[in-house]
Amino acid sequence: MFDQTIVFVDLETTGGSTTTDRITEIGVVEMGPEGVSEWSTLINPQMAIPPFIERLTGISNDMVQSAPTFAEVAPDLAQRLTGKLFVAHNARFDYGFLKNEFKRLNLSFRSEVLCTVKLSRRLYPREYKHNLDSIIARHALPVDERHRALADARALWLFVRKLEREQPDALKEAVAELTKQPTLPPFLDREVVEDLPETCGVYLMFGENQLPIYVGKSTNIRKRVLQHFAADAQNGKEMQISQQVRRIEWFETAGELGALLTEARLIKDLQPTLNQRLRRNGEMCAWQLQETDDGFLQPKLVYAQDLDFGWQENLYGLYHSQREAQNTLRKIADVNQLCLIRMGLESANRSVTKPCFAYQLKRCRGACVGREAPSMHNIRVLTALSKARVQAWPYGGCIAIREQDAMGSRQDLHVIDHWCYLGTVSDEAALQTLLAEPPKPRFDIDTYKLLHKQLKHVKSADIVTLTRAVAPVDG
Repeated sequence: MFDQTIVFVDLETTGGSTTTDRITEIGVVEMGPEGVSEWSTLINPQMAIPPFIERLTGISNDMVQSAPTFAEVAPDLAQRLTGKLFVAHNARFDYGFLKNEFKRLNLSFRSEVLCTVKLSRRLYPREYKHNLDSIIARHALPVDERHRALADARALWLFVRKLEREQPDALKEAVAELTKQPTLPPFLDREVVEDLPETCGVYLMFGENQLPIYVGKSTNIRKRVLQHFAADAQNGKEMQISQQVRRIEWFETAGELGALLTEARLIKDLQPTLNQRLRRNGEMCAWQLQETDDGFLQPKLVYAQDLDFGWQENLYGLYHSQREAQNTLRKIADVNQLCLIRMGLESANRSVTKPCFAYQLKRCRGACVGREAPSMHNIRVLTALSKARVQAWPYGGCIAIREQDAMGSRQDLHVIDHWCYLGTVSDEAALQTLLAEPPKPRFDIDTYKLLHKQLKHVKSADIVTLTRAVAPVDG
């Protein structure tokens, strides 16, 4: 039913990172006009295999010590794979590993790819699990070994052969849909898109110059980028991206928090023309309650350029402009029948006791004319503003938030001080280097909001208190 030779491929590796881990075993089952053939080999990864990987696969460091390196098998392997439909389970994982291995040798490897996870989901949408163990059990495939490359590749071949016998039309339709090439912008190299990882991270789209036109984040970089191009006819911004994009760069992260922090930082640093959210705003301000001579708590507008907001404990709001702050405060005063004079929203006549405009409309309880005591008005002000209070930094100093990817193969440490993002490192040495010469903290409204939200879900075991505190930025 297939128009070309198929290779069912499975790899065993030292871990889950296509850039830092290496291949330990390759298994290939080839199905074509001349029948079915099998090929496999252990690979010396030229790095240590972690103990938990040894236990999972049964492949030990001793077993691969005398095995060929990838460079030694690369010519034969390229000949086996080139020009054939590449079928694998979680295909981007295996395909990405092979592309990176070939790239280290300055060799290009490209192939049409079919993922059996997506194939199973397409044909069996009501099933919850689509990992290889579940597929083997669901279809009663005669597999007597797991987590070895050739055995797993053989399981994929058995799966597809059974589908071909039992529902050939549905299989043919699903394969055609899953291998269909996405429509790409006219000036973008298809190979760049093929290299996009299906992992969490941030992507930058560039036009004809060195500054990005758009920065985005996703838990699946490849999927999100392709969505931009699929929607270009319906959305003005997406159309501009498709017309202007010439190249794409990306940063992989261990998880969503790292992607969010990196996206916010890059947008503020690089100011991409097609990003409206998260751009730096020099007018960031907040309300700070100050006591007047006659005992009333009155909001005063303060600016981030004058005070370091991360070190303040008496702030309410966080606004991008003076106008936004004043409009919000006026709404709060109106809803809670607070005095416009005592809230600083109207000027008081020092020579004559004059009611505020809201009192004349019976929307003020009389703090302006002495009918409401300062203590009572103050209580109502504090209550009305309580939901808008900026949370004080809950730690004694600098912290690192530990984040791991789903496979546990990558760990990032996000260094935060008084709601200010200082950077992300991956190991203790890099952490010490960052703390030795840290960047100046700069409070940012978007970073505060995402950290305030995300910290609620971070386990205490993943928060590392750092001994060195970082001084706030001047001004």
